Amino acid sequence: MAKLTIDGEEIEVENGLSVLQACEIAGKEIPRFCYHERLSVAGNCRMCLVEMEKSPKPIASCAMPVGEGMVIRTNTELVRKARQGVMEFLLINHPLDCPICDQGGECDLQDQAMAYGYDRSRFHENKRAVKDKDLGPLVGTNMTRCIHCTRCIRFTTEVAGVEELGATGRSEHMEVGTYIEKALTSELSGNIIDLCPVGALTSKPYAFNARSWELVRTESVDVMDAVGSNIRIDSRGGEVMRVLPTLNEDINEEWISDKTRFACDGLKRQRLDQPYVRRDGKLQPASWDDAFAAIAGRIKSSSGDRIAAIAGDLADCEAMQSLADLIKALGSPHIDCRQDGARLDASTRAGYVFNTSIAGIENADACLLVGTNPRHEAPIINARLRKRSIRGGFPVGVVGEQVDLTYKTELIGAGPQSLEDILEGRHGFSATLQVAERPMIIVGQGALARSDGAAVLGLCRAIAERFGMVSGDWNGFNILHRAAARVGGLDLGLVPGDGGRDVAGILDGASSGDIDLVYLLGADEIDTDRLGKAFVVYQGHHGDAGAHRADVILPGAAYTEKDATYVNTEGRAQHGRRAIFPPGDAREDWTILRALSDVLGCTLGYDNITQLRARMEEASPAFAAIGEIPHTAWGDFGTSGTMDPTPFGLPVENFYMTDPISRVSETMAKCSQMAADTRSGKTGTDG
Repeated sequence: MAKLTIDGEEIEVENGLSVLQACEIAGKEIPRFCYHERLSVAGNCRMCLVEMEKSPKPIASCAMPVGEGMVIRTNTELVRKARQGVMEFLLINHPLDCPICDQGGECDLQDQAMAYGYDRSRFHENKRAVKDKDLGPLVGTNMTRCIHCTRCIRFTTEVAGVEELGATGRSEHMEVGTYIEKALTSELSGNIIDLCPVGALTSKPYAFNARSWELVRTESVDVMDAVGSNIRIDSRGGEVMRVLPTLNEDINEEWISDKTRFACDGLKRQRLDQPYVRRDGKLQPASWDDAFAAIAGRIKSSSGDRIAAIAGDLADCEAMQSLADLIKALGSPHIDCRQDGARLDASTRAGYVFNTSIAGIENADACLLVGTNPRHEAPIINARLRKRSIRGGFPVGVVGEQVDLTYKTELIGAGPQSLEDILEGRHGFSATLQVAERPMIIVGQGALARSDGAAVLGLCRAIAERFGMVSGDWNGFNILHRAAARVGGLDLGLVPGDGGRDVAGILDGASSGDIDLVYLLGADEIDTDRLGKAFVVYQGHHGDAGAHRADVILPGAAYTEKDATYVNTEGRAQHGRRAIFPPGDAREDWTILRALSDVLGCTLGYDNITQLRARMEEASPAFAAIGEIPHTAWGDFGTSGTMDPTPFGLPVENFYMTDPISRVSETMAKCSQMAADTRSGKTGTDG
């Protein structure tokens, strides 16, 4: 610990901190442009100058480590004049376009110019102009505004792991760009918009749409993947204008993926805003009473064992609990939330969650990836893996397809045989796992969503136990989900009961005529052609595959339009909050099921969301600790048996289009085309 004096106050801080960090601990505000606590120190902007005793000139506090006995002054006349001079230099070439700049109202340069700047300039030369760069369909540029803080360069290189941005030239001729014109290929590229302290990098889809003071801000949870990133939904009227990250050190730090940030334009396209009933082979608009009557008539002419339900990837826990209770009341054991057919055992929670936790990745010292591409399935988790990797001492082995994960990996093999080699010690990576103190394994849906998935799961459990991945307070066994609804569905028991059918069995039963009615709660990733002549009820918010096949459509609410609970891949329950109201006659999903239960004569036992959440707590203790990860006991899961030697596949073919919202997003369509062009060798962008 080092003792130093800041503005006459003596404080003690840890060795290795910078003077800027020490000043913040002491409660002193230090302006900065280039410094960011999650990036390396650049020392470019010089805005953080402070006075240090015995130093002949002001020092850059971001780049100066603390030392014993230092005396720092942050509010002297010398410091004030130094900051005014720096601001004067920064504004020499900065354009006077604040009224039309998208950063207006949220601009660090505006704020600090007011707080620390001078009221006039001594420079009268013409301002420079810099040609804008085309970075793809997501990030807009106005490079004349750039102040060369290099935050964007450091983020793409250090955090995203894609070395595509850099600087050419010197002094005022320096320009930030991609050297050769090309689109950014990182799944985290939108974060440089938040990092830019001026208006040089802005959101291209959001450009000129709204001002920050017009927006209503609602903190919520992302559902585009299973990470559960904390987000802020900015809305105006009945429209979501943009999605931004909020700070959560345990989950997403302050980053979000591009799909989370930019797919929100899909919320206003192809929406289901009123009930429909199929008449004479065509879906016709109907009232809620007519839709419920059509469902009730079909159910009453059938029996419970001929009714089935499938919950989709974006379903909230309140809706899934209501669906499970309704299907049980109808006497059906046929229900499943594993839309992709993953062979996961719901009886042992440790067998289907990310036990290490996302933040816990930073404590691991070896990793084995099985049938997964975290860069596409969970970019935020991949960024954590990279963060741990660049610290060193973190070998990563891959069983499955070889992909660029932005950090060094070792390809071990392609399928189950490689896992058996590791378990039996026939591969060199076995020795790596053996000597590691905190090894971890991450099993993806590419290894589990196959006919032998249960055996693969059992083999991975054996590896975890064989190499000490589960010991004491450390649990290195992890399942990486890609659906926001999956863990919550498993917690609530949305799996087949005694004699019940899973998703494949339900589809087989519908094809053969053994299943009369299938209730799809936002389930769009199934093969709807296999539903045969079954009566299909689709409840959801977009006109995707399930709605096209439905006989009755019940319009639900999207994640931005309801108060709902989601459980992320590490088993952490979180509450999402309503930012806007659903369009037209659409309603929150659990209220639809509650109203339908009245019509069917099996009224569910809750009348409000508080009572429903109490019911969820009865089903699983995970819902009693919102925002926390409950302790999960290790247990027995998976099976043994012969496995298919076929290599593990990757469950995500197109990162930008994985769900009903992103599939109708115009922005995601442009990104998908950009990615296709990049794979085909085209280096240009589509704007």
